[in-house]
Amino acid sequence: MTFAQGFASVFRAVLSTFALASIVVLAVVLYGFYYPAPYAQQTARQLPVVVVDEERSNLTRALVRKLSDLREVRIVAEADSIREAERQVRHREADGILLLPRGFTGSLLTGAPGGGIGIWVNGTYLIRARDIGGAIQSAALAVAAERLGPLAQGLHLRPPVEVVERPLFNTREGYADYVFPAVSAIILQQTLLFGTAMLAAAQRARVREGKAEPLSLPGFLGVWSALASIGCFAAMFYFGWIFWYQDVPRGGNVEGLFLAVPLFAAAVSALGLLLGSVFDSPERALQVLIPTSIVLFFLAGAAWPLSSMPGWVSGLAYLSPATCGAQAFVRLNEMGASLGEVAAQLAGLVALGLVYGIAAVLRLTK
Repeated sequence: MTFAQGFASVFRAVLSTFALASIVVLAVVLYGFYYPAPYAQQTARQLPVVVVDEERSNLTRALVRKLSDLREVRIVAEADSIREAERQVRHREADGILLLPRGFTGSLLTGAPGGGIGIWVNGTYLIRARDIGGAIQSAALAVAAERLGPLAQGLHLRPPVEVVERPLFNTREGYADYVFPAVSAIILQQTLLFGTAMLAAAQRARVREGKAEPLSLPGFLGVWSALASIGCFAAMFYFGWIFWYQDVPRGGNVEGLFLAVPLFAAAVSALGLLLGSVFDSPERALQVLIPTSIVLFFLAGAAWPLSSMPGWVSGLAYLSPATCGAQAFVRLNEMGASLGEVAAQLAGLVALGLVYGIAAVLRLTK
């Protein structure tokens, strides 16, 4: 088999086999729309909050009005006691409690301790808890600056240092903008890996049954190149159109992606060829590999930093091309990193591609 014949055989198999086409083509397209769909409203809005105003002064009433104007929270009740507010949270009538204690205004004017506001949030939903706390904090700072600023100037008091937070890359601080770019590497790897393993397992089965000859080296290189090309097309579809359609951060270092994507696709397809060579049928390859997706997501370092994992776990994670791929893609596409800043990840992809490629050659050309 020549290089051209091996290259053409892959596309012929994909176009003629529904199982392969559904994985390497349809699944890639569908996941681009399916996975981000639950996080379309990725910032929390109108979260119910109960207010306990023990002071009932002009300042506390202004704070409650300011809080009512924010889109993140919604004042559902003003409880008479903290016990009553806790009951409403336990009964899922509210997600947070704002306590404005007696002496709140005086503590702001004099700086006396013990007069701050209290915030309790339902920690079951992390994003909602974070947004409630942030909204109440911003409202309190705005009211304090508005009401106490002129008084502080009249008394020649030095205003406190103002802290301005501006998110650098995930500008909306949304969950979809955080998780989808990293998960995209897992999606791209698993769809290409499944299809490649099925193709290699089918080739092995035909050779074992005497219906085909083992691949020659040029034929193997043609098959590998065709599979890597499919991976490149899928990645460019995600980074070039899906990211634009889903409006996630993108376009930081496009030139760097043109180098990282082929290295990633080559490493994944080499791993797929190697794994497929140990299965007796395409169905068996799919049955074994499908459950690995969730494991590889946690090993990619998106849900939990690799530096915080045990050493043997983080070392195991780097056997998956998606680990280096996710880190390189996020840094290049979202953060605009230079090639020098992702050199370690790119070197890891080259090493994986060479090791898996050589092992696959030894398995499939015998």
